[in-house]
Formats: sequence, C-alpha cells, structure tokens
Amino acid sequence: MRLRSLAALFAIGLLAGCASQPAKVPGAPVAPAEAEKPAARLTLRPASFSDLSGWSVDRTADALPALLKSCDRLVKQPGDRALGPDGMMGRISDWIGPCAAIAKLPAGDHVALRRAVESLFQPWAATDNGEAEGLFTGYYESSLRGSFKRQGKYQTPLYKRPADLVMVELGEFRPNLKGERIAGRVVDGQLKPYADRKAIEAGALNGKGLELLYVDDPVDAFFLQIQGSGRVTLPDGSQVRIGYDGQNGQPYFAIGRELVARGALVKEDVSMQSIRAWLEANPAQAAAVMNTNPSYVFFRRLEGEGPLGAQGVALTPGRSLAVDRTFIAYGVPLWLDAQDPLDAKTRIRRLMVAQDTGGAIRGPVRGDVFWGHGAEAEQRAGLMKSPGRYWLLLPKGVTPAVS
Repeated sequence: MRLRSLAALFAIGLLAGCASQPAKVPGAPVAPAEAEKPAARLTLRPASFSDLSGWSVDRTADALPALLKSCDRLVKQPGDRALGPDGMMGRISDWIGPCAAIAKLPAGDHVALRRAVESLFQPWAATDNGEAEGLFTGYYESSLRGSFKRQGKYQTPLYKRPADLVMVELGEFRPNLKGERIAGRVVDGQLKPYADRKAIEAGALNGKGLELLYVDDPVDAFFLQIQGSGRVTLPDGSQVRIGYDGQNGQPYFAIGRELVARGALVKEDVSMQSIRAWLEANPAQAAAVMNTNPSYVFFRRLEGEGPLGAQGVALTPGRSLAVDRTFIAYGVPLWLDAQDPLDAKTRIRRLMVAQDTGGAIRGPVRGDVFWGHGAEAEQRAGLMKSPGRYWLLLPKGVTPAVS
C-alpha cells in the first residue's frame, strides 16, 4: 500500500497531501512561469561525513530498525536490479554486503552503527540542478474514535476499496511517466473518472457493503484521508489500525486555498491546526469546504506492526522519510538537515531512510518526515514546513555521474 501522508505545501499558503495523490494530468497546459523553469534533475556531489553537521552526536542507532527493515526488502530483489534514475544508487548487488554487515550490529549502540556506516557508505550531497535546499514537511498516524456498527455518535463511514476501482501506474506504460498514476472505473471498455468526494459523501457508495468503520467526527475522517493511516479506538477501548488502500483518482485540492479565498484564513497562518480549528468552529460550512477537495481515500484494516510505507515496511517514527520515488529509491539511507518546526533556531539533523512516497512530494530535494502517533507527532507534522537539505548515503564503490 501507499501510506497517505500530510505534506504542508505552505510556500503558497496551502495545505497539500503527501501521499499518493494523483499527479498532473499528462498533456495539461503549463503556465508560462512554470515552463521557464529547468526540469527537475537530481545531481549528486561527493561529500564526507565531516560535512554532515551533527553526525557525531545523532542517536544513530534509533535508525537501525528502519535500516534493517529496508535492507530486508532490498536483498530479496534480483541482484542486477538498478536503483534510482539511471541506476544512480547502484544495483541491489551493491547493497547486499552493507546490509549484511548492518544486520550483525547490536541494537542501541550508536557508536557501532555510526562507525559501520562510515566504513560502508559514502555521502553524496543531493541537489536539484545545483540547488541544495528544498522543502520538508511532516505526517503522522491519526487517532480516531469509531465503531464497526453505525450507532449513536458513530455516523461517518470509512470505506473499503471498491471492487470496480482501477488504479493505473502510468510508468508501466511509458517510462517517462514513472511515478505518475491515475484511477477510475471501466465503463463500456473505457476508463472513466470515479465518483468524487461530494458524490461519495452524498451516498454514491451506499448499499455496496463497503463500510469498514464508522467514526464520530467527519473532520477526523477528512484528515485521516490526508494522513493515510490511523488508529481507531472502539467503544470497548480496544484499537484497530487502518491504512490506505486506494484513491478515487480525482485531483487533490488543498482546502487551505479555499479558506484563504473565502477570507477565513490568511495564507501565512495556514496549517493543519488552523484548518482543523476553522472546520470545527464552522460545522455548517465544513462539509462544503471539505468537498472542494474531490480526492477520496479508501482504507483497509492492518494487522501487526504498522503503519506501512510505500516500500512495504512498517515506518519508524522520526526516522522514516517519504521521498519522490522518481529520484530517490526506497531503502536508501539519508542524512537530513532541516529546520525544526517547533523552534526556528533548532535543526533536525539525523539519519533517516527513504521508505515512503507522496503525491505532493515532488522533486529531487523534497521530503516528508513520519513523526509517529500521538499529540506531539500531530503537532510537529501539522506545523512542519521546513527548509532543509539532505545527503544520500550510498555503498562505497557506487559512483553516480557527477554533474
């Protein structure tokens, strides 16, 4: 599955979704200003660990669970499989040795992991056509209250993926469309758009037996669709985990834009927290505002460890990063250096692993930090719109073209 995540694209004062939202429609007109920009391109320059500010003090071993999970996925793939654009991140065979060495390390030993990484990997400074700084946002695992039965306050359904929903990875048909996708339903042999949010909220899926759960707050349900995963507390106090299982193919529209257009918020104040506060304070208008986003997400119940990222591994809070898979391969460790969303004078400097993706995560230097579950994780994710940069850590011997 592709984990749905919240990515705050606040550069233009909007709220956007990180996870696998549909991308621009191929062939759509391009604005003149956009047409003048050079095409996004990952460029790498060799660096050293001394270039990574904070490297010697990071609690490196906190990233070991993420590294082990990604390595387990990588080493099971064919050895000649290339990673990244044009194989910039080597082949699977290049990762087998480093992964085997990491698997032998003791848990909790920051020094041991740091020394192992230094001996096994080479840092490469990532840029977009020479521009090192990019945008980093955050996402988290939502908390909801719900019931398997529609009763009392539990009236808002969360739907399972419809059997007639067809999701298409366009990269399987055209290499230049790798990472792009659409969805819809087949009508008379042609793929047609699926029902949008407004139609679904009006009952387009009624009577199909797709109700997975009912929750007590439509605003919580809306933000769950942006985050893509959550824990639902049932009336008896037990919890179930749910995760992303498909999307209706409709374009994602950031409702922060709608609230700014209405004069309800100013773009400088747009955040997940400010949007939620407005929706809760204006229940009579909330549904109409949420329906301006036609995108709709479907869920499935998750068993075992989670939530799961697009790489298919359980995410590690504070150590898993969603990236643009067009440029960065899943499983690649990275060193992140970005502004802390809670303190502009503090930096987030830590070892992370690329394990997820998202429709609003576009570009060679762009990421979404998974913060985990709970109030602090929600606060960090909702406020994060941090400038920052990262370095890829590639196995020694892998030498991407330098440009």
